[in-house]
Amino acid sequence: MAVSSIPARSEDPTARPARAPRRPRGEGQWALGHREPLNPNERIKKDDDPLNVRARIETIYAHRGFASIDPQDLRGRFRWWGLYTQRKAGIDGGRTAVLEPHELEDEFFMLRVRIDGGQLSLAQLRVIADISREFARDTADITDRQNIQYHWIRVEDMPEIWRRLESVGLQTTEACGDCPRIVLGSPVAGVARDEVLDPTPAVDEIVARYVGDKQFSNLPRKFKTSISWLVDTPYQSNDISFLGVDHPEHGPGFDVWVGGGLSTNPMLAQRLGVWVPLAEVPDVWAGVVGIFRDYGYRRLRSRARLKFLVADWGVERFREVLEKDYLGRTLLDGPAPELPAKPVDHVGVHEQADGRHYVGAAPVVGRVSGGQLAQLADVVEAHGSDRVRLTPYQKLLVLDVPSERTESLVDALRGIGLEARPSAWRRGTMACTGIEYCKLAIVETKARGEELVARLEQRLRDFDADISIHINGCPNACARTQVADIGLKGQLVVGPDGRQVEGFQVHLGGGLGMAQGQTAGFGRKLRGLKTTADELPEYVERLARRYLAGRSAGETFANWVIRVDEEALR
Repeated sequence: MAVSSIPARSEDPTARPARAPRRPRGEGQWALGHREPLNPNERIKKDDDPLNVRARIETIYAHRGFASIDPQDLRGRFRWWGLYTQRKAGIDGGRTAVLEPHELEDEFFMLRVRIDGGQLSLAQLRVIADISREFARDTADITDRQNIQYHWIRVEDMPEIWRRLESVGLQTTEACGDCPRIVLGSPVAGVARDEVLDPTPAVDEIVARYVGDKQFSNLPRKFKTSISWLVDTPYQSNDISFLGVDHPEHGPGFDVWVGGGLSTNPMLAQRLGVWVPLAEVPDVWAGVVGIFRDYGYRRLRSRARLKFLVADWGVERFREVLEKDYLGRTLLDGPAPELPAKPVDHVGVHEQADGRHYVGAAPVVGRVSGGQLAQLADVVEAHGSDRVRLTPYQKLLVLDVPSERTESLVDALRGIGLEARPSAWRRGTMACTGIEYCKLAIVETKARGEELVARLEQRLRDFDADISIHINGCPNACARTQVADIGLKGQLVVGPDGRQVEGFQVHLGGGLGMAQGQTAGFGRKLRGLKTTADELPEYVERLARRYLAGRSAGETFANWVIRVDEEALR
């Protein structure tokens, strides 16, 4: 009799057949074979490389107008050329999360101009000013990424705007999108007395070789870079940063940090522990971008930044993959960077390495205009300079000023609303775009920031400490709220009459490792610590007065925040 191959039935009638082990869900990593688009953003990029959209803008949309724009181009691929639709006026913050994109957006655009390294010539500054006045209703904000940001741009005007920008060596290519964004750099690269090695050649080579190159035009999400010899950029909040170090055997080069980023899940960059000579910076940069492209998580947008991969792998594995699979060589171990005695923002009058001077000036929360920039160009030229720099703190610098002309320049800048000897409040306050133009924002930021600075200058003009105040219109931290002394995250809060009004969640005591004795970390979030927008000036004034009254000798605001009872912070 044949023996049946069918297994005997279990005596337990309730028993279920054993399940095969579940295969781990893929994270959309190309290198592991997960090539299928896993969300609408990935589908848009797979259907057509976003860089191709410029041709449609120039040949179709600029002639047929806003109504002719394909929605996937409008809300997706346009970003690769620096274009976002701006918020329709009159839509309050309570409706930001409930309206569809087409209900939020106006038929105008925000446009970002790349200013890699923050470097502008006088000719470039004049073109930026002219475009602002002619095409952008006199708007031209300085962002904390060293961009110039316009508003009220029409798609019909983009071919002419590109023609004018590119005629002086500027571009909007990949100023936004899932690609390599602007390269942050020291605003005093090439002129600073304390700079040993000018990294500008590496910045220029990266931009020339890779910006607009389709090998890196489809990354999981945005990729942010900082390259500086000096500790004057927010290096710990970037996907990759190169910071100047002096190797005891090999001389000056760069320390490498990877995996930084803020937004709703903030992480600080970590040291790879390598030393990279200037000539190899572009190759190492490209290797790290390649890892991000191939191994970055594409399934969920919320986990698609490099910081999540670095956190999961750890820096040892990340370095190993970089060396073996992307560079084909072992990198040298290197020392950690030396931090300055105090943070550097370059505001004021400073001597350059060549004996001339640069002058750093502060607008209020980065808000300038085309008319103001045109006046600035005239002032710069009248004082014998041809170079202006933008900083990652929404400030600007005039380089190459003869020593005998510095005071005249300080006065001339003040005359056009740019202060080279600002109050601590003007110097330390930044703000993102806010609800005025941004579709993601919940509250107003720029006007609130201006009001806050004016109130504090009036009430605490002689305040003798540096306190950074970063104001953001939503949780995305474009103004780096988590690493400010006082970080303000926009949200709706309950007002005195019980109704929802514009307000802020308060983060206190955050900061980056920008000077000796500073410990990088995110601000404290105390339960229920919020303020309405109207009460914000009073709250900050009260907090500042308590700090002045209770600080110990030399105690920073961040250290005071850690030490005192919570009640002192409310």
